[in-house]
Amino acid sequence: MSKTEIMPTITFISPNEQKTIVKTEAGKNLMEAAVENDVPGIDADCQGGCACATCHIIIPDDFKDLIPAMDEDEQYLLDFLDNQQKNSRLSCQIEITGQLDGMIVTVPEES
Repeated sequence: MSKTEIMPTITFISPNEQKTIVKTEAGKNLMEAAVENDVPGIDADCQGGCACATCHIIIPDDFKDLIPAMDEDEQYLLDFLDNQQKNSRLSCQIEITGQLDGMIVTVPEES
């Protein structure tokens, strides 16, 4: 079975170190998977419209090149966060693919 045919497993680490392991179908975005599984710290106030930053996550270095680069709208929203880091992304902008299987993302504390 290839990486694109499996149900990817993504682990979310919340600000209080709570680990939520999510097995989800490819094609959803990380925000949808997080909200469906009640991941603490992912509020998704705009429901994935890239109009807030309440789905802010930190992507691990080893997966950074497996996701598309952010667009101007996402960068604009992240620039307003006090807790932005070099691998900060909005989870609503990252589509889950088989290549992301095993990824561990961190949900930072709110700023």
